[in-house]
Amino acid sequence: MSAISALQAARAAYQPKLPTVFANGAAVNIVEGVATTAAADLEQIQALFPETYGAPKINFEANSNKTSVATNVAVILSGGQAPGGHNVIAGIFDGIKSLNADSKLYGFLGGPGGAVDNNYMEIDAAIMDAYRNTGGFDIIGSGRTKLEDTAQFDQVIANCKALNLAALVIIGGDDSNTNGCVLAEYCKAQNSGILVIGAPKTIDGDLKNEDIEASFGFDTACKVYSELIGNISRDACSARKYWHFIKVMGRSASHIALECGLQTRANITLVSEEVEAKAMTLGGIVADIADKVVKRAQKGEHFGMVVIPEGVIEFIPQMKVLIAELNDLLAHDLTLSASLPLSTDIAQLQAKGLSEESAGVYISMPANIRQQLVMDRDPHGNVQVSRIETEKLIASMIEMYMQEKHADIHFSEQHHFFGYEGRCAAPSNFDADYCYSLGYTASALIGAGKTACLASVKNLKSPASQWIAGGIPLTSMMNIERRHGADKPVIKKALVELDGAPFKELSANREQWALHSNYVFPGPIQYFGPTEVCDQPTITLTLEQA
Repeated sequence: MSAISALQAARAAYQPKLPTVFANGAAVNIVEGVATTAAADLEQIQALFPETYGAPKINFEANSNKTSVATNVAVILSGGQAPGGHNVIAGIFDGIKSLNADSKLYGFLGGPGGAVDNNYMEIDAAIMDAYRNTGGFDIIGSGRTKLEDTAQFDQVIANCKALNLAALVIIGGDDSNTNGCVLAEYCKAQNSGILVIGAPKTIDGDLKNEDIEASFGFDTACKVYSELIGNISRDACSARKYWHFIKVMGRSASHIALECGLQTRANITLVSEEVEAKAMTLGGIVADIADKVVKRAQKGEHFGMVVIPEGVIEFIPQMKVLIAELNDLLAHDLTLSASLPLSTDIAQLQAKGLSEESAGVYISMPANIRQQLVMDRDPHGNVQVSRIETEKLIASMIEMYMQEKHADIHFSEQHHFFGYEGRCAAPSNFDADYCYSLGYTASALIGAGKTACLASVKNLKSPASQWIAGGIPLTSMMNIERRHGADKPVIKKALVELDGAPFKELSANREQWALHSNYVFPGPIQYFGPTEVCDQPTITLTLEQA
């Protein structure tokens, strides 16, 4: 047996807190609300999901006298890791055991593909106890196989029936739960008897609405990144000679960047949604940050902190056009990128049809970034946007700007990317409790015979005992989006709302934080001690629930 740290041993003994409704286990009474519709495109969603569309939202009431037959359940971890996934599984395990001690929990290995390939293991008490309150998805592994076609669905149903499963729980983000919704619809249409329940996972924070107040893992990841940003802020105050450009995860939404900016009071926090709404140019962003560099330098402060969301490059309208044009040019001529010496690439690209405006944007960027744009491509010839080192791009362009316009001012940059550092951290007390409650909620929904639901735990700014558990129909979160040239039903992503309280808080303090070193140093996640230190939710959640 491998050695464990003192913290691992202490965390293994932590008992997550639950909403009061589960005081006597997962046996609950169901309280149904009014029928739901969809997030948008109601008629199309109803036509695609005739079996599951229009179901009501569900709340629970305690019922200590309810008894249940033994129920076999399987769980899938889907997509990227997020702190707390193991506690969702622990909540399911304990929840179904509270319904009937003979219930069994299985895990399909390696994500949704394990359900298709019938690759599974039984999760018993000894295995479960080894993973309670730990980070990672290593108990059964994860994967990104999409469950999309009839052959896959039929195989999943056959494999579930072979294990005598009553239900399948898919722990994942918006895409994973979209697939779960399609699977639930198929299972019901086939009268398979297999229930499908989801749990909202993603550190990006973009799976949320009025019933899903937070996706799990967001709290822990933001606290990990904010600790690191705070450490660098202290170093910046000490060395007093570097501007630090820090990219954090969040390709489709800027929730992580916004939360980290609020937690640490970085001098500048870019928000992709604002960049797009204001049609900001790359040059405009560079000039604005350079202006803050100059103003701080005039005060004798030749240092600063810039927080950058991973996907900001795709939200800059002119960059979006450039990337689309490059995708079109290079997808039709896969040999072109390999033949592009950087000294003449712009002429070749313009000869192939690159617009004058895009050419101007392209040539304004440092050579290494231009090389990433034309040479680092996926098998379809598309720019691999997630690999563009945006933090280096912006820092390099500011350095060029300063040399051209303010050569007398000292400017030196450092760059960082915080991504994997936060995805598998030991969950904060908040995420440990929230994830365990989500798992318990999933087991209660299964016990009540519900399907095509996402486990919902609300009122998260209050103590866990006051959290409100229930379920939200997956179809109620769906809309139609254009994906790979076709209309697809998908769960709608939640982007940063520019009229929401968290962004308004950033906006109200933006100028003061930019010019002054008002940094906050969150420090490492605390698991033991006063509740105001250990159990606080994110600033985002606190402001949204104020």
